[in-house]
Amino acid sequence: MPHRLNLRCADCGIRHRAVCARCDETELEQLEKIKVYRRYEAGQKIAWAGDPMSFVGSVVSGVATLSQTMEDGRIQMVGLLLPSDFIGRPGRDSTPYDVTAASAVTLCCFRRAPFERLLRETPHVAERLLEMTLDELDAARDWMLVLGRKTARERIASLLVSVARRESSFDMAPRTRDIRLDLPLTREAMSEYLGLTLETVSRQINQLGRDGVIALDGKRRIHIPDLARLNAETGNGSAPA
Repeated sequence: MPHRLNLRCADCGIRHRAVCARCDETELEQLEKIKVYRRYEAGQKIAWAGDPMSFVGSVVSGVATLSQTMEDGRIQMVGLLLPSDFIGRPGRDSTPYDVTAASAVTLCCFRRAPFERLLRETPHVAERLLEMTLDELDAARDWMLVLGRKTARERIASLLVSVARRESSFDMAPRTRDIRLDLPLTREAMSEYLGLTLETVSRQINQLGRDGVIALDGKRRIHIPDLARLNAETGNGSAPA
């Protein structure tokens, strides 16, 4: 159910990465008037493909998945929504994907009509949303390479690097060493996202641990001693920005 948090836009942890990143104080005040927080538990549907969607917004915390279901019931995960990512599309009242909370998720939601009006009146918001959309397009193209050409080990490493870079980017000085994080997906969900079997995912994660590239602390908690070493396992060559 929607609920209010005692959180001002100016104090939000995703403030400088989300759609509001370029807003001035006056624009933030406009956003304050049309926002509401929604909380979803792990496994709960945020939106069903094709159903009306009355809001757009940003992921404040947690991770959600985007997936499509084929006519025969097969499901393909096609994307992840991490903190600061935008959900929904202005000008379209539904989403082509099922959106599901992979962990406990908090969304900062904006009512669709007022937000679309704000886009027309506030160039800072429109420009930032366009930039985020183009970044998402680049990421989708990169992921085509991951799924189409990379080995199982490289796919696992690529996902871990992606999550680690996003986590560390919220620090004032992004870290490249001694990174500790909770994996946003179960190994079953990772297998769906990466196009691998569950056994292969578990085997490759365990092997990365035995090789000292990562250290495991339970099933979801990992320690990355050196991000550059992990990146070397992705097959990308030099580390991406």
